[in-house]
Amino acid sequence: MRVNEMAFPADIKGCMKDCILSLFWPRKDIVGFFEKHGCTKAELSGLQIEGESGLKRHEVVDVLFGKLGARPDNGLGPFRAMLQSLLAWSHFDPYYFDKLRKLDRAAATRNLEHLKQLQEIRDARIKSDRERRATHETARQQPTVTLEVLRAEYLDLLANKTSRQQRGYALERILTELARLSSLEATEAFRVHGEQIDGAVKFDGEHYLIEAKWQEKSASNEPVYQFAGKVAGKLYGRGLFISVNGFSVEVVRSLAMDKEIQTLFVDGEDLILVLEGHLNLREMIDHKVKAAQTKGLIYVHPISCAEKKT
Repeated sequence: MRVNEMAFPADIKGCMKDCILSLFWPRKDIVGFFEKHGCTKAELSGLQIEGESGLKRHEVVDVLFGKLGARPDNGLGPFRAMLQSLLAWSHFDPYYFDKLRKLDRAAATRNLEHLKQLQEIRDARIKSDRERRATHETARQQPTVTLEVLRAEYLDLLANKTSRQQRGYALERILTELARLSSLEATEAFRVHGEQIDGAVKFDGEHYLIEAKWQEKSASNEPVYQFAGKVAGKLYGRGLFISVNGFSVEVVRSLAMDKEIQTLFVDGEDLILVLEGHLNLREMIDHKVKAAQTKGLIYVHPISCAEKKT
């Protein structure tokens, strides 16, 4: 959903103004309504509402709506609080409606009913949009290929039938499809603040960033440290570093000694076991997370959970 679609609707704002003007006569009562629903003293200060030179009733409403709309959050809190009150409104002050006849009960009732109709339409649209997005996301997360096809593609990559760059893109796609086959929410490769992220998977409520490399063991050290820095810079950062050719002793020892383990290691053997159907990606991640949480190990066999030798 785009940000402008989440803003408070102009038609409902307009109807709220009509409701407020048809329910309150004295300008001080109008101001009081805003004050009770989250308008700050700073926003209310400076309003000239007394005497003939004061703001007219509709001007008071327009000014306060404008001040709320100028907030960084567009005044959503106060607007929604006022809307909720107006949708449940049942009090018509007899002094101004019946005795002085300054206000018209029938007009006020029509405005309130119109507001309810607008809100019902908006609620239905929000529900429809949410269902449409959910349907789209469900379809997007469905796997598009079988495990057998992915295994054949991966073995072709190992046989050096494609360029290094093409292998990188292909591996990202294989990992995304493996996640979907395991019913894990997958995020494809993206950039954020100049950082390239090869993708992410959501496991047990946490998003794990992914980095995938084909380099030799010794050449993977610096990319691992850089990736660990990316992970550490995220809220509750978690990461899976995938190095088809494994990891050096130095990098495994270095990351395992960190105070907080955030990055787990996956190698080519792990991927083959998943692609051959011995376990799925969800189970592999679960086993590696368990080893990290219970034993402090970041590089383990995905089935036995024994620490791997580098």
